[in-house]
Amino acid sequence: MTNESSVKEAISEQKAKLLQDVLDQAMAHRGVRHAVIAVESRDGSLAWAGARGIARPDGTPMETDTPFWIASVTKLYIASCILILHETGELSIEDAVIDYLPESLLKGLHVVDGVDYYDKLTIRHLLTHSSGIPDYLELKEKGQQTIVDRVIEGEDMSWTIEYVLDIVRAVNSPLFAPQNTADAKYRVRYSDTNFQLLIAIIEAATKKSLEDAFRDMLLKPLNLFSTFHPGSKPLKPSQAAATVWAQDTTFEEKPQALRSFGDLNSTAKDLIGFMRALYSGQVFAKPETLDLMMGSWQTFGVAFNPISPGWPIQYGLGAMRYRIPRAFTPFKPVPEVVGHTGAVGSWLFYCPKLDMIFTGTVSQITAAAVPFRVIPRLLQIMEE
Repeated sequence: MTNESSVKEAISEQKAKLLQDVLDQAMAHRGVRHAVIAVESRDGSLAWAGARGIARPDGTPMETDTPFWIASVTKLYIASCILILHETGELSIEDAVIDYLPESLLKGLHVVDGVDYYDKLTIRHLLTHSSGIPDYLELKEKGQQTIVDRVIEGEDMSWTIEYVLDIVRAVNSPLFAPQNTADAKYRVRYSDTNFQLLIAIIEAATKKSLEDAFRDMLLKPLNLFSTFHPGSKPLKPSQAAATVWAQDTTFEEKPQALRSFGDLNSTAKDLIGFMRALYSGQVFAKPETLDLMMGSWQTFGVAFNPISPGWPIQYGLGAMRYRIPRAFTPFKPVPEVVGHTGAVGSWLFYCPKLDMIFTGTVSQITAAAVPFRVIPRLLQIMEE
């Protein structure tokens, strides 16, 4: 495919021009070297994709089929694996985390007002971000930097779940006690630590690496041949993934760090394929499982970390719902979308009202908020 926008089906010339304008606007954000946007109806009858900029510092053009790091959009895949295991009875989301992970790993992890809640944590707490465990990526031990800052400033490093939980224990700054998720309203706070624990549970329950579990449960069954972890090969030959940026610093020479986050590389086509499969009954055996994933929405509080989702974003079980408050669009409400974003300005959303899927990236940590600026405009264009 070319670096220019491509019209695959009957999108009007006027809409194509408007979509290209949104792509150009995404490129205009500070530090952004490339942008990809793709829009497709769930039945595939309407599709548009565009790319701008350079994929890597050597000047390689960004293409619509270039793989890119999807960051926390991977949480949709992690949650899907957990819910598949829930469906098949290999675990229950109501199970205690300690049923799958050793006490030595968990003890002292979550102490609130002198009470250690390590044996009260459930898989549901992790999926819904209602555990109250802080985000290890935001924490720093005395006299040290956060992991993210250490990587950005030049250190390639790898880390394990043991190292992550040691940081959480050492800093000891719990957000709140695990919430009663049976309540209509309960507190939620976004934390990558929750999903690092879910990765460990998937590996314990399946006795496979996360990479192998993804391959067997999602990638091969759904024909996602261009989705793979950094440092691994996709199921079919593919070009190198686009570079991830943090301001003017690249992650080009930091493969250990990219892999340690646990997040995937993918393409716009594969991402749309995954979301289509999720909403077309190909991921879960029972429709009720998707309802479980996309239900019990709780609203985040105001986020003070620019890469952490906050109000008005809501969270289900490993999935986000984004609805612009009516007060902000009093004359014409913008349809809601469900899916996920990532800290590098990546996104994957489905709009039930329009029955359309939207995905893309700008691969820049300082532009994490770009999806929430792009999505409303894309929805307006496709709804008009």
